[in-house]
Amino acid sequence: MKYSYYPGCTLRTKAKDLDVYARASAAALGIELEEIEDWQCCGGVYPLGSDEIATKLSSVRALNAAKEKGQALVTMCSACHHVIKRVNDDMKNVEDIRTRANNYMELEEPYAGETQVLHFLEVLRDKVGFDELKKKVTNPLKGKKIGAYYGCLLLRPSKLLSFDDPENPKIIEDFIRAIGAEPVIYPYRNECCGGYISLKEKEMSKNMCEKIMASAEGFGAEMLTTACPLCLYNLNKSTGKKLPVIYFTELLAKALGVKEEVAKS
Repeated sequence: MKYSYYPGCTLRTKAKDLDVYARASAAALGIELEEIEDWQCCGGVYPLGSDEIATKLSSVRALNAAKEKGQALVTMCSACHHVIKRVNDDMKNVEDIRTRANNYMELEEPYAGETQVLHFLEVLRDKVGFDELKKKVTNPLKGKKIGAYYGCLLLRPSKLLSFDDPENPKIIEDFIRAIGAEPVIYPYRNECCGGYISLKEKEMSKNMCEKIMASAEGFGAEMLTTACPLCLYNLNKSTGKKLPVIYFTELLAKALGVKEEVAKS
């Protein structure tokens, strides 16, 4: 299985673990993540103004690069996935945005939303299959009680992202089961952590994170796992690391027996 891969800028700095463990795990599963050339930051926030074409162009470049290779585009960061998938929908369904973006890009062939955008968790669920993933596990995380933290960017807007049920998601819980651990289902797992307001409304963001942590702890979680660098940072910063919060790719690498190889490299 070969995919075009958009890592995003945070995975080059603060969220290196999300990237390096993903690459090692993918290789162990026979998945080739082919990083697209000359990618640029997606912006981190989907531009809501329909006239904001310039801020969508980096996503269009990435999408078109995957199209030219005839590959689906895989993302790892929740924010990148959110932005790129929404821009892809614009290019497919909003004629004005599609026309103006293509006029700016001056591509040999106009881009019209042809690329399939997949989060790596979707690759594990829909392409590898969690039953097959379970067979590949060499170091099952038995006895670990892990709470999935989805946040909001993976799940909403639900019809457009089509990632999972926004009110009762289960993809990360199914992933946790596949690697041999016990998922802890708690009420605040799909609530926003307040990451985007953490600078302006620090106290409000802190309260949101405290509720998430208290909810997870109250239901017996020993750690949380997420796909979102902003969520991981905000939860750790706002709560003083009451529970460990780690990327799902690190759990995967450990279960597949490749985490130590990454640590040595």
